[in-house]
Amino acid sequence: MDLNAIIATNLKRLRLERNLSLGQLAELSDVSKVMLAQIEKGNSNPTINMIWKIANGLKVPYTMLIDEQKYDLELVLRDQRKEQHDSNGHYRIYGYFSSTPRRNFELFMVELDVGTEHTSVGHSERSQEYIVVLEGNLCLKTGENEYYLKQDDSICFSSAKPHTYINKGDCVVKSMIINYYPC
Repeated sequence: MDLNAIIATNLKRLRLERNLSLGQLAELSDVSKVMLAQIEKGNSNPTINMIWKIANGLKVPYTMLIDEQKYDLELVLRDQRKEQHDSNGHYRIYGYFSSTPRRNFELFMVELDVGTEHTSVGHSERSQEYIVVLEGNLCLKTGENEYYLKQDDSICFSSAKPHTYINKGDCVVKSMIINYYPC
């Protein structure tokens, strides 16, 4: 693939991942909206300094715009999951996908035994947590609020502060959790 096509593909992907319009990126990068549109279409041969301005506006390394992105298949089999548990073994977390420079989220499956609870100390500033209950009934406590989720219910919340998962039901709670870290 030629360099202009690689830059075009990367610029569009990075801009859309950040939910930026061409106008917003123009303000952030000090590159005109018209020029950005031409670069995204592959109709321009941007200078090194222009690529630096765009990279700085997007807050990414220069090479994120000029390197061809590799999208390899990633398969995680059940016995390859990363397993962790709390000190008493009542809260188990199985890691499937870790956060990487190209992926700003983590995906876990969590199990919480009957009559137990687990408090998370909270995650990084601006982080969000998405939970989908697969089995059982989960009580989620964030601050002074409690939310009761049944099988197939879901919730998204700011996870920067401590939060507690509670199983008040009569079976193990299983849920999928995505921890999302905005750029």
